[in-house]
Amino acid sequence: MKRLRRFDWFGFAAMLALIAIGVVSIWSAGNARTEAVFHTMWVRNLEAAAAGLVLYLLIAFADYRKWIDLVALPAYIVSLALLVAVLLVGSEQFGGRRWLWFFQPSEVSKLCVLSLLAVLLGGKSRLARLRSRFVGFLLFAALLVVPTLLILAEPDLGTALTLIPAAVAMMLAAGVWRRGLLALLAIGGIATSLLLGAVYEAERPGVSQERRERILRYVPLKPHQLRRVRVFLFPEEDRLGAGYNLRQAKISIGSGGFAGKGIGKGETNHLKYLPPAISMNDFIFCVYAEETGFLGSLAMLALFGVLLVSGCRAAFVATDDRGRLLAIGVSTLVFVHVYVNIAMSIGIVPITGLPLPFISSGRTFLVVVMCGLGFIQSATINREEKIK
Repeated sequence: MKRLRRFDWFGFAAMLALIAIGVVSIWSAGNARTEAVFHTMWVRNLEAAAAGLVLYLLIAFADYRKWIDLVALPAYIVSLALLVAVLLVGSEQFGGRRWLWFFQPSEVSKLCVLSLLAVLLGGKSRLARLRSRFVGFLLFAALLVVPTLLILAEPDLGTALTLIPAAVAMMLAAGVWRRGLLALLAIGGIATSLLLGAVYEAERPGVSQERRERILRYVPLKPHQLRRVRVFLFPEEDRLGAGYNLRQAKISIGSGGFAGKGIGKGETNHLKYLPPAISMNDFIFCVYAEETGFLGSLAMLALFGVLLVSGCRAAFVATDDRGRLLAIGVSTLVFVHVYVNIAMSIGIVPITGLPLPFISSGRTFLVVVMCGLGFIQSATINREEKIK
């Protein structure tokens, strides 16, 4: 009974509400497609949510402090092996190898990396005592860099870019050689600015082809990534070509108005002005915003806000550093996904293939996020329990 009283019912209810919104949105987006298999995609997501709920409750009520030290390192090693396996024998879709059988190892690896960092940074081993030194910084950075490079090799830039801020947030909270971390953040910011500046200079109107090729020779982006950055910098230049998806996404969101057009009545979605290939995944927020309007979008953001507040509260009340750091990492991961997905839909960040938690179609990511929230719930429930 004590554990039930400490259970975070607000965070749990917000998660269930977001899952329900996701199922309805996937149903609506799937019905706009002619292929029959997509008409039942919402059922597959509902089944994944049911499996995720079982794992969520098991993790939440099992005291993570009693077993996380035992499984974190083996889970990390297995995740690396799966990332290598997907590069060797994984199925190729949309120009990348990201699937191994029925799941995406890159999604699983995110929670494995965060769990190992929480154990090493929040434990009482010799490694934890090295965190404020340069050698500790190198060690923990290596634990992040290895899986990140494997994910980039798929290639999956979006997933890598969500893992990095979550891990860095944990390192900053744990006091890992902050001068080094801040220096790296500064270098990353400068590199991003230089990259955007180079693409802008190469793609702006009036630049000769020779100068364009000379500049882009030093830009480490693949052709499809370059097109996305170009659309971000010049959204009106190719509205019927590379910029079509972003233009239709904005039209879809704006046409929802204050209260929306009604569930299943989104014209941009059902008339296929919003490309069906992305309506169930990267741009599902556009489908939801058109059908529920400003009020529905605000309600969704409020539910995500409840989840993030729950994560911050768990980090604040946790009596164990491992739980505190894991709550910070998972909350940051969810926040980055929500921010980037919605921001790319309205054109304030470059388009990248990132799902919206609980809403986008994607069973592996859904289960992984629910497991991560299970850890947050466990840190909340067991905050007053003593390990026997």
